[in-house]
Formats: sequence, structure tokens, C-alpha cells
Amino acid sequence: MQEKSAIPNGHTQYCIIPNFNNMGDVAKGARLFKSKCNQCHTSGVGEGHKLGPALQLGRTSGTSEGFNYTPANRASGVEWGEDTLSDYLNQPKRYIPGTKMNFAGMRRPADRQDLIAYIKSFD
Repeated sequence: MQEKSAIPNGHTQYCIIPNFNNMGDVAKGARLFKSKCNQCHTSGVGEGHKLGPALQLGRTSGTSEGFNYTPANRASGVEWGEDTLSDYLNQPKRYIPGTKMNFAGMRRPADRQDLIAYIKSFD
């Protein structure tokens, strides 16, 4: 959302106001993680891998030591941030064709935001 205001020299100044409603709910994200992710993933740095790698934002896809990634994941070059993870979680097989992640996707943006808020809390 942008808010416009006049400044003394007659020019217009724009200020970006963050939408705090899109930050996600960590508690809801924890429940989503437990029901949808915990079977295959661990929650962060220092925890071993399961069927899928330990989840961590800020890492490049296919680079977690000790996990056997598909060539598609290694070659994707995706850096996992909030936006990329949200896009991936929406439709994993479309985002990285050839991934072995057997998850149909999380269609509700609010659910993805909550899950990402939880993943961010790992650090």
C-alpha cells in the first residue's frame, strides 16, 4: 500500500507502508508443519534429514550436505527465501520440474505465509 503526501517543495513523496496482515502466524504454521511437512522434513539447521532435507531459508536448493537431491533440484539455483518458498509450496512440481517431492501443493496463500513464519522462527 502506498500513501501519498506533499512535501514543502511541491513534489509528491510516496511512502511504502508494510502490510502487517501478511506476516503469518507462527502457531498456525507449526500446526501446518506438523500435519503436512514433519513426516518428511526436519525443522532447521543442525537436525538431520528425513525423506526430504532439513528446512532452512537462505540456502540454495540442492546444497544441503548429506542429502541426495534430484538433478533438477541441484540445477535449479533457487535461493530459498519467503517469496521463492511460497511459490514452490503452491505447486512444487511446476516450480521445479523433476523434483521428487511428493506434495501436491498448498494453495491457500495464508497457509503458506503461516508455514513460512514458522520456518523463519527456526533461526
